[in-house]
Amino acid sequence: MYRIKSVGVLSAAKILSLIYGCVGLIFLPFFLLIISLQAFVPKDQGAFIGAFGVILAIAAPIVYAIMGFLIGAVGALLYNLFAKLVGGFELELEPRPTGLVAPYPIVPPPTPSV
Repeated sequence: MYRIKSVGVLSAAKILSLIYGCVGLIFLPFFLLIISLQAFVPKDQGAFIGAFGVILAIAAPIVYAIMGFLIGAVGALLYNLFAKLVGGFELELEPRPTGLVAPYPIVPPPTPSV
């Protein structure tokens, strides 16, 4: 049994920042849909909806990435604190075979006798 004693705060924050940024990109089509809805509203309100949609489309991935970084850093710090108090995650690891394993035994060719 292996135990994770600590997590690198900056590495966890960077990874979660990238993950959350990608999640923000998932919402991009929905914000673009908001922009396209401006065609169905009166002329005086259409510009506001369009501008709002563009701002959301640009800001969402950036805001998600920043929040992912902050949440990752705080989460890693809390994990390190709690792991010292009660122990970390316990993992059961299985050894991986090294190198290539032939599906059948390899028999060397016979040597010629002289």
